[in-house]
Amino acid sequence: MDQLTHTQTTFQKTEFPIILLLDNITGEANLGSLFRLADAFGIQKVIFCGSEPNLNSNRLKRTARNTWKTVNFEFQEDSVETIKKLHQEGYRSLAIEITSESIPLQNLNLNKEEKLILIAGNERHGVSDEVLEICNQQLHIEMFGENSSMNVAQSIGIALYEITKEMNKFHKK
Repeated sequence: MDQLTHTQTTFQKTEFPIILLLDNITGEANLGSLFRLADAFGIQKVIFCGSEPNLNSNRLKRTARNTWKTVNFEFQEDSVETIKKLHQEGYRSLAIEITSESIPLQNLNLNKEEKLILIAGNERHGVSDEVLEICNQQLHIEMFGENSSMNVAQSIGIALYEITKEMNKFHKK
């Protein structure tokens, strides 16, 4: 058994209609990880809102492993206005946040033609209240330990895995 290189894998390149909107995420290692996840899960675009990423950061570059050069991204000042504009374009917004109205990620229902905005919040404060108010739905990841939160990049990795797994079923039919 040999470990395969990137060029030897048989993964089929797919782009999913998912925009990852980052609501004031500032940690350079997290931003690098999120670029890498965006590439790995074939999402359409990353939108940084509120806090512009420092693309000169060596920590971001090391963590991203060059994916910041290939992933489509942009910066917008205002998360709420950006989400409202995307709603007008037919996107459904999903915030990853534990709220009184959030549902478990595994209970999310998707349809074939759906375009999604997956929203992640600041490392310390989570998704802002203003953003939560306009989101179509809040999702949480069921956890079984004492802590009620996890690293933002880990939670987005789990969410993208579950969402693209469901969306990929539509592409294979």
